[in-house]
This record gives sequence, C-alpha cells and structure tokens, in this order.
Amino acid sequence: MSKIQRVLISVTDKSGIADFARRLAALGCEIISTGGTARALKEAGLTVRDISEVTGFPEMLDGRVKTIHPRIAAGVLAIRSNPEHRRSLDEHGISTIDMVVVNLYAFEKVAAREGATVPELIENIDIGGPTLIRAAAKNYQDVIVVVAPEDYDAVARELEECGGSVSLATRWRLAKKAFRLTADYDRAISARLSRITVEEDKYVETTPALPLTLDIRADRALDLRYGENPHQQAALYASGRSGIAGAEQLHGKELSYNNLVDLDAAWQLIQEFEGPAAAIIKHTNPCGCAEQATLAESYRKAFEADPVSAFGGVLAFNRPVDEETAREIAKTFIEAIAAPDYTQEALAILTAKKNLRLLKVASDGAPGLVVKSITGGFLAQTPDIHQLDPARLEVKTKRAPTEEELRALLFGWKVCKHVKSNAIVYAREGQTVSVGAGQMSRVDSVKIGAMKAVLPLKGTVLASDAFFPFPDGVEEAAKHGITAVIQPGGSIRDNEVITAADRLGLAMVFTGVRHFRH
Repeated sequence: MSKIQRVLISVTDKSGIADFARRLAALGCEIISTGGTARALKEAGLTVRDISEVTGFPEMLDGRVKTIHPRIAAGVLAIRSNPEHRRSLDEHGISTIDMVVVNLYAFEKVAAREGATVPELIENIDIGGPTLIRAAAKNYQDVIVVVAPEDYDAVARELEECGGSVSLATRWRLAKKAFRLTADYDRAISARLSRITVEEDKYVETTPALPLTLDIRADRALDLRYGENPHQQAALYASGRSGIAGAEQLHGKELSYNNLVDLDAAWQLIQEFEGPAAAIIKHTNPCGCAEQATLAESYRKAFEADPVSAFGGVLAFNRPVDEETAREIAKTFIEAIAAPDYTQEALAILTAKKNLRLLKVASDGAPGLVVKSITGGFLAQTPDIHQLDPARLEVKTKRAPTEEELRALLFGWKVCKHVKSNAIVYAREGQTVSVGAGQMSRVDSVKIGAMKAVLPLKGTVLASDAFFPFPDGVEEAAKHGITAVIQPGGSIRDNEVITAADRLGLAMVFTGVRHFRH
C-alpha cells in the first residue's frame, strides 16, 4: 500500500478533527478542505488548501455545490494500478486523493426535533458527503475513508507506525463502515419523509400504524452460544438501549436465546402493573404473578402459586430489587432476573450465585411493531397495549361481581393477556393461583389449570383470553370452586354460557376485547 499524500476533510461533526489533521500534516500530507471545516482547521493553526483551489471553481448555492466536481471525484475514484485511469488523470492534470474524511449533515437530529419543517428537513439532506464517502469506499484499495471521529486515533496510529499507510484489512473495515453509514442515512431520510403527505398543497404529518415498507435494521449486540437448541446458531440484535435487548447485564453467565425470550415475556407482563409486582416465567408462560404492597410479598405470592415450575424460571420486577426480595429469591434456583435496578444489598446477595444472570432494564417507552418471521416474509402488527376500562365491563349474569371479585378479575385479565392461547388464569386479588396455557381446546386449558393448582381454587375467579365456545369450560371451572368469570364474549353460544353461569351462581363479565397470543 502506497503512502498517503493528499487528504480531503469535510465534516459536520468537528470533534477531534483538528488533532487528527495535525497528525496527518506531521506525516507530510497535504490537507484539502471545505467551508466551515477549512476555517476550523486554519484557526487551529493548520495549513489547508481550499477546495476551490483544487477545482478551480468557487463553492456555490449556499454550499450545496463544493465537492461535486470531476477534479475531486476523479482524484478519489481513479484506480492507481489502471494505466487508462492514470493517463486520464495526467491528461486533465488531476492529482489523486488518498484519504477522505467526511461525516454528514445531522439529518436525524433535525428530523427528531418537534416542529421540524419540510424545508428544514430537505436542507439537511447531504448530497456531496454521501457521494464522496461512497466513491472512497468503492475505491478502498487505494483510498482510506474515515467517517467517524472514534476512528481517528486508531487510523492515525497505524499510519504513524506503518510509514504513512494502513493495511488492506483496515481499509476494508473502514469501507464497510462507510457503506453502512450511507445506507443508514438514506434509510433515516426515507423513513422520516414517508410520514409526510401533501394534501391541498399543504404538507401533512402522518404516522401510519403499519408502514408501506417494513425496514428492520439492528446491530448485532451479542453472539449467543446457540438458539433454542444446540444445533441452531443465534445472536441478539438490538435497535436501542431500552427493553430486554438493550439491557445491561450486571452479573452471571452468558445469556441464552431461551433466556432472552423468557425475559422479554416476563418484562412485558410486569409492565401491566402500577403497584409493586413480580412475574415468574417458564417457557414464555407465567407460572406465577402477583401485585402486593411490597416487592418481597409480591414475589412470595407469585412463587407459592407454582413452586415446581418456578424452579429454573425467569423473573421480572417493576421496582428495584431490594434486600428482602433478594433473600427470598436466593432460596431457590433461578436462571435470570430483569428489573429496573438493584440495591447494593440485593446485589451482594444475588451475585453470590455465580451463574444467576442479572439484567438492569431501562423503560421501553412506546412499544413498536410486533414482528414475526414466516417462510418468505414477515408478519407485523401493532402491539397489544389495550387497557381495559372497568367502567365499560358488561355484567351478563344475574349476579354482579363483588368489589373483591372485580379486583381479582381485573388482575387475572392482565395476566391472561400474556399467557399463550388458549389461555386460562385462576386468580385471587393481586395473585395468580394457577394457569392453563396453550391448549388446543379451551376446556382443556381449564382442566390443566385446575390440575396444576397448588393453592386452593375455591373462591378464585377465572380469566379467559377469548370467548367460551361451549358452556363446558365454565362448568368445569365451577367444579373447582370459582365464583366469577371475565371473558371477551362474542360466541354464538354466549347465551348458553351465561345461562350455565347463572345456574351455577357465578358472576360473569364481558370485556368485548380478545387477547390471543400465539
């Protein structure tokens, strides 16, 4: 690789650029620059050649045209080993450019600002920058392209140590980063402008629930040992710093694919509650959940619903884990915990368990689309964030639920929403008692929930994620002592189900909302 001689610098983000340019100048490089960058470098005491001196043409159109010129493009794109390219350069008196240091107008920053106008957005779309970056990256074997301040030091150090050049591996790494930057930039522009339509010659801002193009792009944040099974490869890809994908692991062995799926299920469930709450998940289904006056009591209530399934489970809390809660957790084997934070006393207790994975999770904010891959494509839907208004419940039976029953029904409804369909939850106020999940018939989920119950079912209430197609589910639950039912309604046999509930002395309310989860 030949020694670099000419460097073109044009950056919006000027952090660290003067020091980097100074190190390049010390290697004997000629520095060419534009507009504000040239001024900043000159003010730092560097000798800089203005771009207009190279092109023989002034910057124009408020800076829109400065680097788009054959003397710049040819100097970047010419393949040094190609005789025809060399002859063309010599014929037109064009010198090569060996390094391009460019970053782009801050379109995303402007786009994120509330009230940004269309003219502002358009004016902050960089044209020359992406062109230069792509040209240099395309010719990476002859041109070094640097697009991020965090690379300045490493590139300068390699140049200093290797006589003014860098390795092919470095050039290739920087080129890939450059192409990714321009791809992300175009993606950001397309995504932001797609929300704007023109109606009667006016720009109108819209936010469609389902975009015309599903654009999924996330960084590989973590390589996993394997997927659901050892013969499957897997990795975690994160699109931000919130939620389970962006969580900070404070302790424990590496996370598995199944851990992350369960942790996400637990974290989604725990967001349903305002009071101190605990959720225990096993194979994506809640085996215990409670909302009590304290976090420790919530965990105790959640655990006692199904201690066998809780062994080796995954936990989530909606409050920082304190010492009392940590002592309760430490009594059994747990795979992983997700919580907003942990007290120092809790960390001292939990980190004594070498393999226990502890995740500190930031709030998700507004949830995005729910996306699932299928063969040949993707399914996307808006998240199931429906909040039930108790005032809109319809009492369908002769007996209305008592206040205590109603509180238990509303709690069970929140949990039922997070159980795989067909979903049945037996509950008391603030505590799940048993769960029947994922059966092909609803009555079987009722039976399995009753069969798995450790705590007494007498006096509990029942939540169902979808309507009862026949009276048999309600009749089966009544055998075990339930007193009230919450369900969406909507079956052609609703009247038969209501009649059965009246005959059994049950209270039944309809929500009008279904919560299937597959």
